[in-house]
Amino acid sequence: MSGAGAGLSLGRYAVATDPGRKRRQNEDAFVVRPPLFAIADGMGGARAGEIASELAAGALKDAEARGGGEARVKQLVQEANRRVHERASNDPATSGMGTTMTVALVEPSGELTFGHVGDSRAYVLRGDTLEQLTDDHSLVAELVRRGELSARDAEVHPQRSVITRALGTDPDVDVDAFTWRPEAGDVYLLCSDGLSDMVAGETIEEILRRHRGDLDDAAKALVKAANRGGGDDNITAVLFELVEGEAVPEEPDERTREMVVSPDEEDTLHPEDGVRPPPPRDDATEPADTMVVPAAEIDAALAAEEPETPHAGIGRRLLALLVILALIAIIVVLVWWGLAR
Repeated sequence: MSGAGAGLSLGRYAVATDPGRKRRQNEDAFVVRPPLFAIADGMGGARAGEIASELAAGALKDAEARGGGEARVKQLVQEANRRVHERASNDPATSGMGTTMTVALVEPSGELTFGHVGDSRAYVLRGDTLEQLTDDHSLVAELVRRGELSARDAEVHPQRSVITRALGTDPDVDVDAFTWRPEAGDVYLLCSDGLSDMVAGETIEEILRRHRGDLDDAAKALVKAANRGGGDDNITAVLFELVEGEAVPEEPDERTREMVVSPDEEDTLHPEDGVRPPPPRDDATEPADTMVVPAAEIDAALAAEEPETPHAGIGRRLLALLVILALIAIIVVLVWWGLAR
């Protein structure tokens, strides 16, 4: 990674969260306990998703996080996974619940350590350029990586909420962890897919650039943009910056309060933020909840395909389509079953 962490410290930080326009409750949770920041996006019937994300966030809030690198971040996420899985295993009302989690830990060295499970994301605005730091653990992201789906098609794919990895569904979870070397002036964003699915990366970049001087305003503007874009899911944005000089106090202050954007504020985006009203919807029902299809099942299905030859290209594409259709059929049945419970 480029850049250098030496001599840097934590600057301003902010968070904003909102249930969105289609959900009855907010199943997102967040952690703003400098030097530790995190986001969790819960899933499950009734209020189980909210329970899962709060349990995961609580595990981080209870922990001492003063550095320790990738091993420490993995340990924190594994403890969060243990708490969610234990509750789901012992409480029938929460069976099958889970949550995503993306964690950022500011190390004493000035470096950043990230931990990641699911499709919540971490971004950095460096200079005037936004970069996504995490890889989504989702069905469409896996198909894009395999060349079975284009990035453009993935943005509007009806199964983009199907994830392949989550906390709580198994006793242990595979955690992506990596170290990042920041530069002075970097602004970091942790967000749930309720933001990234509703707002294009170019628009997120423009909003962060425009509101760089006030991270509270930036967080609220991101939430407004997601609601303007449709608000199909819960929306949470956690922002922090790395600066040269002395660190801010490590105890959370008023800037870390939960800011729910009021309806009166939703249409106050700057015209140049470029967020268009959502297209008309065919129905007004609540969107289907996030679901987990383990990556191993996708691997097994795709491994069943024969290697492509000059005479088998069409057959391979048809087989890939059948695999995708079969997965979609399974997901539809599971959703129907979940709603019928």
